[in-house]
Amino acid sequence: MGLGLASCLLKAGDHVDLIARQATVEALRKKGLNRTGIFGDFHADNDRFGSFSCLDDLPPRRYDYILVCVKSFASAGAADDLAAHEDPRWKNPAIVLCQNGWGNAEVFAGRFPKSRIYNARVITGFERSEPNTVVITVHADDIHIGSLYGGDVSRTDALCRAICDGGVPCRTTGAIGKDLWAKMLYNCALNALGAILDCPYGALAANEATRFLMDRLAHEVFMVMEAAGHQTHFGDSRAFLDAFYDRLVPATAEHQSSTLQDIQAGRRTEIDALNGAVIELAQQYKADVPYNRTVYHLVKFLEAMAGRA
Repeated sequence: MGLGLASCLLKAGDHVDLIARQATVEALRKKGLNRTGIFGDFHADNDRFGSFSCLDDLPPRRYDYILVCVKSFASAGAADDLAAHEDPRWKNPAIVLCQNGWGNAEVFAGRFPKSRIYNARVITGFERSEPNTVVITVHADDIHIGSLYGGDVSRTDALCRAICDGGVPCRTTGAIGKDLWAKMLYNCALNALGAILDCPYGALAANEATRFLMDRLAHEVFMVMEAAGHQTHFGDSRAFLDAFYDRLVPATAEHQSSTLQDIQAGRRTEIDALNGAVIELAQQYKADVPYNRTVYHLVKFLEAMAGRA
């Protein structure tokens, strides 16, 4: 996702500095940044952007936005790193959390003023074919950016315009909490099952047995969401599932979940911020979520097995 959003900003003519792993930085410095996929091809030469493996190496300049595109389990480390390196010359940039799951904003709110923290809801598929190349595979809806803390969403207008100019639809919203819970419903129904069964989203929706499981997963997520006092755009889980099967899954039918991609690469998944977050909330509100617990533990088993490979 980080490379995908950076490609949009570069195409729009903005300056971007990327912080990435050393292997990615080396590839970007040698070959530039490439984007392919459903929104067309784009290439930025390596002199169009900065790429660094450490915040210490950033040049002294003003930044308008910091886009956090790390996995949810890395939120605390990223927040600590940013807080330790804040430079007055940055001019207090808005921090935009472009992450899956629930709970990332709370992590950053413990280290930064809530007025600076924004969340992005992204239902766009990004894959890396090479360290410096991102493929945009699917797109179910506009990227939405907003504040869970009542912040001024107009502060991110310029960012949304730049992402749009770079080829991916994006807009601000005053209902980002509802958006994030809609995505939680989507991810919790699909990601774990896609990883466990090693298949794309469309295959899950095409089978009666897996539809049964996804229905139950969504019902549990909706129950916990309401118990915790949160809302989404759907009146009940059935209304969500109607949109899920009619519109959301067909638009992303060929996509393989990030959970599956992580398992295949032997990496840690974001299951703790997805079905794991549902389980945690269920415990707080004394609810039972057996389907979410089951897929959570199966993914944990796959993580452990992948780590031994």
